[in-house]
Amino acid sequence: MLTTIVAIYTLFVLISMYTSVMQIGYVNRAKRLKAVLLLDNDFIKAGNYSVAKEKMSIASMFVDYIVFIFWIGFGVKFLENSIYFENEALLNIAIVMGFLVINSIISLPFGYYEKFVLDEKFGFNKSTMAQWIKDTLISFVMTIIFGSLVVWGIYAIISSFALWWLWSFVFIFAVVVLINMLYPTFRAMFFDKLTPLQNEELDSQIKSLMDRTGFVSSGVFVSDASKRDSRLNAYFGGFGKAKRVVLFDTLIEKLTTKELLAVLGHELGHFAHGDIYKNIALVGAMLFAMFGIFGNLPDSLYIELGFNQAPYIVMILLLLFMPVLGFLMMPIMGIVSRHNEYEADKMGSELGGSGGAIELANALKKLVNENKSFPLSHPLYIFFHYTHPPVLERLKELGVDVGGVDKSALGETCQADI
Repeated sequence: MLTTIVAIYTLFVLISMYTSVMQIGYVNRAKRLKAVLLLDNDFIKAGNYSVAKEKMSIASMFVDYIVFIFWIGFGVKFLENSIYFENEALLNIAIVMGFLVINSIISLPFGYYEKFVLDEKFGFNKSTMAQWIKDTLISFVMTIIFGSLVVWGIYAIISSFALWWLWSFVFIFAVVVLINMLYPTFRAMFFDKLTPLQNEELDSQIKSLMDRTGFVSSGVFVSDASKRDSRLNAYFGGFGKAKRVVLFDTLIEKLTTKELLAVLGHELGHFAHGDIYKNIALVGAMLFAMFGIFGNLPDSLYIELGFNQAPYIVMILLLLFMPVLGFLMMPIMGIVSRHNEYEADKMGSELGGSGGAIELANALKKLVNENKSFPLSHPLYIFFHYTHPPVLERLKELGVDVGGVDKSALGETCQADI
């Protein structure tokens, strides 16, 4: 059984690395072709950034695999022997949080490299070292506080119910819903400064757009995201009357009013179609499967691993294999999500009136240019990783012709050129 568990994780890592390798080779060939959506220099720059990110991803996956072997081999036992509390609840919380803290520390160099080497090199990073350290410390403290509460909740459930895996699923699913509700508030409290939109005309147009779809929010806010990053973005967060519309200041700066309204029309399309609830349902299905599997593992596996069946062991095994199940679920979630994006584009076009499709298309082009998003990807990479359709396909659905791509020159099944 142990051999099977390690084999499954190894296969997951190999498939993940393979998709990244294929993506690297694909992008390296594609960036030598005629530029699409971007100027020649920006096209090459976006391709180089995409390749650099995938190389970092491969390195991260390799480290994750070594860490996985460490935990399965002797890491968990090391924690058991190093942490002692007479109170069983505190013992479980300390061991699981120790596991999370060590993993967070191991991942820190990758976060630093991405922010201050890759993003700095390609002109995205606007954050200072002091800001990054502050953000990291806040995230760390929040993880300790809220993570401990969640671990305590699961420990209490495992200790109290025979069908603990089912009630643990219900508990974690409720936590996921709560996080979605509170995310905008917590982000505003600890990370971004949110201010009400000052442009009264734009505010009025946005609220008119929301009224047409029945979207009720607590207001339209602007985030000072430019202090950290130059990328463009916006999000709707929360449920019920707590819903907020948050626009990055970079988005307001770079898009025209009509383009901005087209982007918001797209997001309102997600609301009108209930996509947020569909996504939560998919996450719920993944969590149900995960708890169902790990709630019914044979006793022989724990014996073979040399572990007892303490709640902290169950939680650590869940955390170790969560990326595997997430990777397996991603193609399904991606198919659903990409379909939802097309439908949201369609509604965004309709909300924008006769020129809505053109405005949305122009906004998508600007997003690609400003975010330096490489517009071409390997089909296998799209299958496993894309939650949004390739931008060229979205533009095609909007009736915009951006020219053809010579796929024969890309050699989609050829070996990657790393």
